[in-house]
Amino acid sequence: MTALFAKKALLASGWADAVRIELADGQISSLRAGASAAPGDTPVGYVIPGLCNAHSHAFQRALAGHTEQRSPAGRDNFWTWRERMYELAGRVDADLLTAIARQAYSEMLSSGYTSVAEFHYLHRDPKNPDAVDTMFAAISTAARESGIRLTYVPVLYERAGFDNPEPLPHQRSFALSIEDFMSHYERAKDLSDAATSIGIGVHSLRAVRRESLRDIAKVANEAFVPMHLHIAEQQLEVDQCLATLGTRPVRWLLDNFDVARNWCLVHATHMDDEEVDALAASGAVVGLCPSTEANLGDGLFPLHQYLSQGGRIAIGSDSHVSINPFEELRWLEYGQRLATRSRNIVSLRESHVGSELFLRALEGGAAASGQGSNGIKKGAAADLVVLFDDDPMLAGHGDESRLDALVFSGYSLPVERVMVSGEWVVIDGQHVQRDRSRAAYSEAIAKLGAAK
Repeated sequence: MTALFAKKALLASGWADAVRIELADGQISSLRAGASAAPGDTPVGYVIPGLCNAHSHAFQRALAGHTEQRSPAGRDNFWTWRERMYELAGRVDADLLTAIARQAYSEMLSSGYTSVAEFHYLHRDPKNPDAVDTMFAAISTAARESGIRLTYVPVLYERAGFDNPEPLPHQRSFALSIEDFMSHYERAKDLSDAATSIGIGVHSLRAVRRESLRDIAKVANEAFVPMHLHIAEQQLEVDQCLATLGTRPVRWLLDNFDVARNWCLVHATHMDDEEVDALAASGAVVGLCPSTEANLGDGLFPLHQYLSQGGRIAIGSDSHVSINPFEELRWLEYGQRLATRSRNIVSLRESHVGSELFLRALEGGAAASGQGSNGIKKGAAADLVVLFDDDPMLAGHGDESRLDALVFSGYSLPVERVMVSGEWVVIDGQHVQRDRSRAAYSEAIAKLGAAK
């Protein structure tokens, strides 16, 4: 296959008709709108660029739906959920992680994500604790076999909290020294290739020492690779930071580090007005995960103020209670509507909310994953999503409202095909390895259940 001939394609300049997209070496080699099809071209309907899932914990796909029963004490919150998550993390070995991650990645591709930033801290294989990098190999294998573009983001976890220098028992299975962590990062960087790029990060301010964060931030900024961390997700974290560091988490980070455009701060839910403005001015991306943030009861990000100040956002599926980029965008807007009792909140650049949400996520996701050129343009990766042009969801919608329909008109996505690096990974709405991935995932879940 050398070229696609699209009925319509979403280009940097907007929707265009009769677009011929030539492909070479996994990239878009040329692009022409108002064209005619050439012999051998593959005809397709509506084509949009694939989105980046900017924040993923692949292993947590195995936890989805298993934490929704009220505890006897009736005091369920993020911290009680975290105990269940830690228990799972301690039982997922490399073989199980491969199967779980492959299923999660296949589901991402089928819903329109074409790349993923894997925020990874399960650095030890519980079946073989002395093995080196087997968990990274599991993630790499899952990404390669599913066909998703991977940004591997190893993150450091050192301690239990701001005032607790030692990890808790459940955390010891993935806690590393800064020396071991940096060695792992260097090895992972050496193994990167065209389909796998490398970022770096820390789990959170509470989970690392200031000195370790300084060392890792230096590496990220000098190499200009994505630098990720959770921050201000829960009010308790803010309170602990105030008690130990004397200021709020985002404010402390901005005061002590050169937070730049290669940084991705995940959640950043609990900020005061000054923090919101300062974070927007830094150029960093905020990784928002509305379905997970709602599931865990985190709170609502101050989106309108942040975007009004020029802030950048990306979206992610985080714990994978939902794997659907358009649902994340929908609930990003719906949360703001509920909080303000008004409508069409994210419409600062575009009058159509769906278009603005999609384009902001496209731009921010590329930054958070360290991708270069993104979108449908010459020189960009051939990471494309083809929509059924006759799907009822899109019926009656023109160029202005087509993305509104995709974001706000339901859950059954009209995804016909998905391409990554010029190769089809989803055809007729199904991942090309769907049956294999499902069977391996079901077997992995059965083994996890038997191991309890």
